[in-house]
Amino acid sequence: MNKDLTVGKPSTVLWKFCLPLFGSVIFQQLYNIADSLVAGKFIGNDALAAVGNSYEITLIFIAFAFGCNVGCSVVVSRLFGAKKLSDMKTAIYTTLIASAFLCGALMILGFVFCEGLMELINTPESLMSDSLIYLRIYIAGLPFLFYYNVSTGIFSALGDSKTPFFFLAASSTSNILVDILFVTVFKLGVAGVALATFICQGISCVLALIFVLRRLSAIKTEEKAAIFSAEILKSIAVIAIPSILQQSFISVGNIIIQSTINGFGTDVMAGYSGAIKLNNLVITSLTTISNGMSNFTAQNMGAGKLARIDEGFRASLKMVYILCTPFVLFYFFFGNLGLLLFMNDLGGDAMQVGVTFLRIVSPFYYVIATKQMADSTLRGTGLMGRFMVSTFTDLSLRVILAIVLSSLMSSSTGIWLSWPIGWIVSTAMSLVFYFAAPWRQKMKNDKSEIKV
Repeated sequence: MNKDLTVGKPSTVLWKFCLPLFGSVIFQQLYNIADSLVAGKFIGNDALAAVGNSYEITLIFIAFAFGCNVGCSVVVSRLFGAKKLSDMKTAIYTTLIASAFLCGALMILGFVFCEGLMELINTPESLMSDSLIYLRIYIAGLPFLFYYNVSTGIFSALGDSKTPFFFLAASSTSNILVDILFVTVFKLGVAGVALATFICQGISCVLALIFVLRRLSAIKTEEKAAIFSAEILKSIAVIAIPSILQQSFISVGNIIIQSTINGFGTDVMAGYSGAIKLNNLVITSLTTISNGMSNFTAQNMGAGKLARIDEGFRASLKMVYILCTPFVLFYFFFGNLGLLLFMNDLGGDAMQVGVTFLRIVSPFYYVIATKQMADSTLRGTGLMGRFMVSTFTDLSLRVILAIVLSSLMSSSTGIWLSWPIGWIVSTAMSLVFYFAAPWRQKMKNDKSEIKV
């Protein structure tokens, strides 16, 4: 069901809209968590390290899919808020076509350079074979990744956050079962883990596309929508390219950090692999809610309701702080129990590495949550330059500090400390950009005119 986010109390609208998004990302993360869980529990620490090692490369591809999602979602939200339904349909068709070309190019590049990327991050020889198997199967499934992300972006733009939730709940649950089946019964090892994700994500992608096309056919317009528009593609690209660059540079930064981590051996790699999956469960959840806030912002921007954007920002902060609290408490005090999803030895070196990471990073989830909500309004109102500056500051600091601190301390703990430092500085920048945004000045002027 399509929902207009420009009416109703902002806090109520956001809770109803974003909670299914939060549920969706929990299930989406089960794909990656399931891979690591089955690899670590049923195969061993080497398999867990191999999956985690490959995961950093897959984040580059996810960055492009995420960019297509955000670009399409923000533009479609604006057009939907402005009731330009014919242009809205054209924007969707244009995204679907452009995504096909982008996905095809990435698949070719991925197959050609995957081994070189593995060597670039200092993958140990003992893990190279399994890492490449996982990565190549993942690349083969990129069309499913792209079109599922675009489909969820479309649903969110139309104010529907429940439909993607139902798809993901079913497919991610199935993924866990197929993972276990392929590894324990068919003895396919790391390849079985990757194949399970390929199959289940493929099914959810096809179903999502079918529902998107049915939803579009039900929306009546006065004139037939064009299949492609270069002008609308440009509008989408203005949002998508910075988002892709943001996520890509974050991925490249993570690859550099992964290379530093790999120098500390398999136990540190395995501990980090488990801990980063738990950490990414929170970060991806915040990113998804941030995307929802961007949809809310873009719809209200399109409708000219600027005061609702400010109200929505304050409401979104309360929401994410509430959602962060149980994660902070669990990870800080009981992180070892979460890591048991991926490991069997409660007292092992890998477990200790993971626990240390979670205790250093988790208290600062409130900080990164604040940044994500501020960034969502910057993106939703089209202030992509400021959004990029804040993101690159975070990334640059984390990469540089990870290298420097790990060297000075001769310990992987130095790497983990780079997370909170980067988050604090970049969050301060995002808040400055938010409060200095031109639309806020216009909103204040409009209020002054009303008072007069």
